[in-house]
Amino acid sequence: MDDRQDFADAHRGFLGALEPATVKDAAGRVVWDNDSYTFLGGDAPATVNPSLWRQSTLTAVHGLFEVVDGIYQVRGLDLSNVSFVEGEHGVIVIDPLISVETAGAALGLYRRHRGDRPVTGVVYTHSHADHFGGVRGVVQQSDVDAGRVPIVAPERFIEHAVSENVFAGTAMARRAGYMYGAALPRGPQGQVGTGLGQTTSTGTFTVIPPTLSVSATGQEEVVDGVRMVFQMAPDSEAPAEMHVYFPDRRALCTAENATHVLHNILTIRGALVRDPHRWAGYLTEAIDLFGADLDVVFASHHWPTWGRERAVEFLALQRDLYAYLHDQTLRMLNQGMTGPEIAEVIELPPALQDAWHAHGYYGSVSHNVKAIYQRYMGWYDGNPAHLWTHPPVEAAHRYLDYMGGADAVVAKARTSYDAGDFRWVAEVLNHVVFAQPDHEAARELLADTYEQLGYGAENGTWRCAYLSGAYELRHGGFGTPVSPVTPDVLAQLTPEQLLDALAVRVNSRQCWREHLALDLDLTDIGTRYRLVLRNGVLTYTAAAQTAPADAVLHLPATALPAVATGGADPGALAAAGVTIDGDRTAIGRLLAFLDAPVPDFAIVTP
Repeated sequence: MDDRQDFADAHRGFLGALEPATVKDAAGRVVWDNDSYTFLGGDAPATVNPSLWRQSTLTAVHGLFEVVDGIYQVRGLDLSNVSFVEGEHGVIVIDPLISVETAGAALGLYRRHRGDRPVTGVVYTHSHADHFGGVRGVVQQSDVDAGRVPIVAPERFIEHAVSENVFAGTAMARRAGYMYGAALPRGPQGQVGTGLGQTTSTGTFTVIPPTLSVSATGQEEVVDGVRMVFQMAPDSEAPAEMHVYFPDRRALCTAENATHVLHNILTIRGALVRDPHRWAGYLTEAIDLFGADLDVVFASHHWPTWGRERAVEFLALQRDLYAYLHDQTLRMLNQGMTGPEIAEVIELPPALQDAWHAHGYYGSVSHNVKAIYQRYMGWYDGNPAHLWTHPPVEAAHRYLDYMGGADAVVAKARTSYDAGDFRWVAEVLNHVVFAQPDHEAARELLADTYEQLGYGAENGTWRCAYLSGAYELRHGGFGTPVSPVTPDVLAQLTPEQLLDALAVRVNSRQCWREHLALDLDLTDIGTRYRLVLRNGVLTYTAAAQTAPADAVLHLPATALPAVATGGADPGALAAAGVTIDGDRTAIGRLLAFLDAPVPDFAIVTP
């Protein structure tokens, strides 16, 4: 705790702050409130892990900061940072946050101190929403369409940016509410930050497709006189990701692959498991490519690291962190250990334990190790007892029967709670709540238990998850505060992605015996798809068909999202530019079999 280097770095180059540090949307609704974290600082209270308190104090620092001459960052106006690189005629914006409103406020803060420079380029470093969602707050579509503002991104950016939000977006968003503590009050007994940043903004989420794709390491582009050398880093922290080196300023942006935390191999909101082996390899490559000519390394979260030796050592330690977890997990699983067993015994080497930026504030050693096991071995640990277990409610009833009933379990759990065995109390009381959701004593003791686990957690997202569980047990569900599926996202779906998104909504039991064939004639792109619904499965093909369809829909591809979300109302179809040949009821029958996602499904109760 005596090491104050991070505090010096987090405040270095400060030029000014937004006062008050709140951002509102056009209707006056607050979408970001950094002032709600003014309680941070000083000694940690008993209800917050001191290490997390330190990290949250650092990530709550907000304002405009100079990184080096010509490169600036606004930090503390969203979960992520937005960076500004000054060119010959204007400024290039790197990673424009989550929301239009916060991105616009950040640009306004930059201009207040650096002049009213026009935006002459945008760079998306990777395909996660907190790095592109605010783009319409910094650039107009007309400027992009006219070629005045290029938007640079790694190849396959738009594919990954939209698919994650659409296919499993509802479930991810619900779980993200837990991960970021969306319903929790801000304060020592509530949400104090997530480790990566304070929380997510809740404004308008947008996307503008890239106009310049980066596809190779070493590719160099010049935008507004600014030279940028790119390093591809796909399938690291994001499926589409890249680093950006600015040779004329000896500065390296590592996107989200080297930050002041142990990051997630698998985020607890849910995602595809990431590849720590490749992740570590990209950091080695970054050192080899840029380490000899490096004055500063900065990222799209947290604060920079200055000086060549410090910057290279920072990159090397981050590299060692991901490589160590990968290699040691593989070593131990090949000795027959399971994910939970490895997570319980693995220890980081002293150099990593002593590095604040290697602490598990956002990812954790525990859940990252289990994710690495899952990546290689899947959900099954090889023990036949775990091959065909009962689902939670059925198992809960049987556990309670064996353990003497709900009241007996709660009585024993109180003894374990008093002894501080909170992990065990959570496990057994979860069975009680799933067997008897209305058992008030079990709910209250389980909420108290989650609270204690949250208070002790060094990991910001673990704290939020535990305290969110306690909140819902006491107050009921809070749902999903922000939907990941917006008109901008839907508009970027390819026809194939949209049809895939419809297929995962088919309620198969309702249409096992239905057989439908529809043709989609996309008049503006000259493509025709045959959709077939049979055996409760919706498939499609663009191959030519000889058998007639039940109906043919003639429409522009741009109208597909409206058809998919607006139903089969004749007026809505006509307004979307749809004409139909054949059985006009076929589209309505198909759409009637689609289930709407449930954004407020239960988590801590059955």
